[in-house]
Amino acid sequence: MPDIESRIATIQTLLTEKFGVKHRPLARMLRKTGRRLPRRMRAHGRTLVEAQRLSAVPKLARMVDQAATAHAYDQLRVHLEAIDVKDRRKLALLRLGAAIAFNILVVGTAFVLWLWWFGYV
Repeated sequence: MPDIESRIATIQTLLTEKFGVKHRPLARMLRKTGRRLPRRMRAHGRTLVEAQRLSAVPKLARMVDQAATAHAYDQLRVHLEAIDVKDRRKLALLRLGAAIAFNILVVGTAFVLWLWWFGYV
């Protein structure tokens, strides 16, 4: 079924753009994204993978639930298109900076307490 293949290709392209995952089979790409995708979106991805697997065999292609597949595709596509890569990178840098600042604060406080404990301050 060419329709499911074009949908899968669209999702694969979006996963590559938004998460930097290499272009591989959809199941592998979803596994690589892991928890960066919400649970419900991973379930929609599994629905698409199952539809792709069934549509590869002509007799089994009739078993594909078209409505569920279309819904899963639409939800996953909308979610992936809404991801702002710049914002994700900025947030990651802010989190890293906050973690470093917190660690410096804790170590500095511990050092001052150590100096106070031994009477140097």
